[in-house]
Amino acid sequence: MLRAAFIAQNQGPAPSGGDGGQSGLDAVKLAALMELSAGRPEISIGLIDGPVVTDHPDLTIGHIREVPGKLGSACVRTDSAACQHGTFVAGILSAKRGSPAPAICPDCTLLVRTVFTETPGELEQPSAEPGELTAAILACIEAGARVLNLSLALMQPSTQAKRTLLEALDHAARRGVVIVAAAGNQGTVGSTVITGHPWVIPVAACGLSGKPLNESNLGHSIGRRGFRAPGEQITSLGSEGEAITLGGTSAAAPFVTGAIALVWSQFPFLSAAQIRLAFVHAHARARTKVTPPLLNAWAAYQLLLATHSRR
Repeated sequence: MLRAAFIAQNQGPAPSGGDGGQSGLDAVKLAALMELSAGRPEISIGLIDGPVVTDHPDLTIGHIREVPGKLGSACVRTDSAACQHGTFVAGILSAKRGSPAPAICPDCTLLVRTVFTETPGELEQPSAEPGELTAAILACIEAGARVLNLSLALMQPSTQAKRTLLEALDHAARRGVVIVAAAGNQGTVGSTVITGHPWVIPVAACGLSGKPLNESNLGHSIGRRGFRAPGEQITSLGSEGEAITLGGTSAAAPFVTGAIALVWSQFPFLSAAQIRLAFVHAHARARTKVTPPLLNAWAAYQLLLATHSRR
């Protein structure tokens, strides 16, 4: 079973005048990078999540595309948790600059592939079957995604489901499609089929101080290959027109996804392996703990700038 990896915080609309995650952007050195670029359309992000309010006035509608599947990419029930989750994550990546959301890379193309079914009730955690995730990964790769955002956690899949999911992750590695995945919010130490895969970049959630949230999962694979990113009191787009505040590793993952998309937009001729390596090498200290380092998007950009010319 797949479940969304968010934590409800400050239920209801976000206070007016909020910074839309600006403090979070500063914490992971994204603000300076966002001043350089809003991304490129040829850098496509596969959003494997709930459906999105595709006509939301604060979303860059022209850069959002549907990847066909069992479920449509546009919300049918704006009161559903699946719609809220998908729209919230989409806002972090693809909202218009100046909106209440972080709006990290609105000029990149967002490929929406829905896996969470809409059911009544905002408080119900969205869920899906592992087989649907496998199909979504393969579909997004075929649709041209360069990066996949998985703001979800895997809960005890069957042996067969694990096998087919591993094959899909291996396929992404062979095709050079970067995968960013939420670590999960169970407060445990360990890894899953997703976060334990050597090609996946796992993301733990932290507060604005950089300290990991108590709910965030940690682990050796997360510490070796992953990052911490803001996952506390994050403001983004709500499914019914208002800005809302949520947290958890679902909110943290798109900060890493957006950073990768922005850096790749500056160096679109580089391979996925080169982009991943730049982010990993942006942290000089050896990775020996279960807690990953804090994302530093600017350091990754500077590392590539020192050895490659932008195009």
